[in-house]
Amino acid sequence: MTASVLGIIGGSGIYDLPMDNARWETISSPWGEPSDAVRRGEIGGLPVVFMPRHGRGHVHSPSTINYRANIDVIKRAGVTDLYSLSAVGSLDISLPPGAFVLVDQFIDRTFAREKSFFGAGCVGHVAFSHPVSPVLQDIAEAALKAEGIAHARGGVYIVMEGPQFSTLAESQLYRSWGASVIGMTNMPEAKLAREAEISYCTIAMVTDYDCWHEDHGAVDVGKVVAVLKANSGNAMRLVTRIARDFPRQHPPCPAGSDRALDSAIMTAPGKRDAQLLARLDAVAGRVLKGA
Repeated sequence: MTASVLGIIGGSGIYDLPMDNARWETISSPWGEPSDAVRRGEIGGLPVVFMPRHGRGHVHSPSTINYRANIDVIKRAGVTDLYSLSAVGSLDISLPPGAFVLVDQFIDRTFAREKSFFGAGCVGHVAFSHPVSPVLQDIAEAALKAEGIAHARGGVYIVMEGPQFSTLAESQLYRSWGASVIGMTNMPEAKLAREAEISYCTIAMVTDYDCWHEDHGAVDVGKVVAVLKANSGNAMRLVTRIARDFPRQHPPCPAGSDRALDSAIMTAPGKRDAQLLARLDAVAGRVLKGA
């Protein structure tokens, strides 16, 4: 069994998550500069690692975040299970601002981001039909219920490139596809977590109705920030509860996220690029060491 190390990636609402022995730690990555240092500590004796997705002070836009470096650093920090706290717009009338949503599927509409650790010199293909760990969803759902936080389980998160919000036509199109919420950050984050064999779960926090809702109109940043601030207390309580109740031994993922590389690498050992292999030491070291 592997000891659990809980990872949290999110925004300003939980920068000051109460942890014992909390300290900021800089971890370098061969994939470039991550968004920020990580904040390490313990909650109830469980090791916790927090990564501010946009950097402290929100200095990175969704399109300029170095997702590969972020996930690589999280892997190097020893994280086994990762929760992503993400602000989203609602595409479903039953998911009002303030609600938390445990999405279980994604539609990736991003186009300007590096989406894989693998490529020429070491080709890898991971299964991704079920991108979210159901075990992590179970734990989060139990914590949401225990804290009395309004929530829904299940739904589709459509990830747009941004940084602009949707046009009305786009918002209506995404609703016709059956998407539940819309945001800008969980791709390629979830894909890279799968490649790094880290169990992943999104906790989406609804801030607005996007622009499709006639009574709410265009997305207003001021209103979004106000809802985010109102939700920050719930987010802090939720993360604290999850950490306190989290299994001290990493729970195996039924979706196979923690063994995603077992048969993923296609390139023959003699044809693999040495420089790329060196960069993959943390992400794919488990399967490459015996090659």
